[in-house]
Amino acid sequence: MRSMQRKPDRMLKAFENIQIFMERGGDVLYMVMAVTFVMWVLIIERLWYFRAIYGGQVRKVASAWESRSERKSWYAHKIRTAMISEIRENLNEGVTLIKTFVALCPLIGLLGTVTGMIEVFDVMATTGSGNARAMAGGVSKATLPTMAGMVAALSGVFMSTYIERKAKREGEKLEDSLTMDH
Repeated sequence: MRSMQRKPDRMLKAFENIQIFMERGGDVLYMVMAVTFVMWVLIIERLWYFRAIYGGQVRKVASAWESRSERKSWYAHKIRTAMISEIRENLNEGVTLIKTFVALCPLIGLLGTVTGMIEVFDVMATTGSGNARAMAGGVSKATLPTMAGMVAALSGVFMSTYIERKAKREGEKLEDSLTMDH
């Protein structure tokens, strides 16, 4: 009973900490979060494709190729090339968009740096001094979005590289499996 009571308390505390982090990071941090969310939706879609859909497509193409009576002519070679190209296109679908979101994450983080520093300079101009306590909010809004954008970009770089390599490897395996004999 006690452990069940602690779990909601920990969850509540975690959400409170996230809320504090988001408030300290400012509005730009919400943009970083939105871009990161969309990027990860695309990454998860690609991983799901490899796990759930790709195998069926390969079996369908292999079956269509193996059912051909003739596989040596120029015409057969072009059909094989078209089949492989179509699968490779499916394998790489969305990778460019994922890479675009990876590139956007640090840029949006830098936007946070600029807007946070503007807030720091505004406080300095208003108070007429370098009061560290007054400038802390702007400094926080300058550093947190930049850090979040870089962390999000790193996670996206790792996953986009994994997806690209897997797509290349699977395309090569398919090409090797469609034999040109008979």
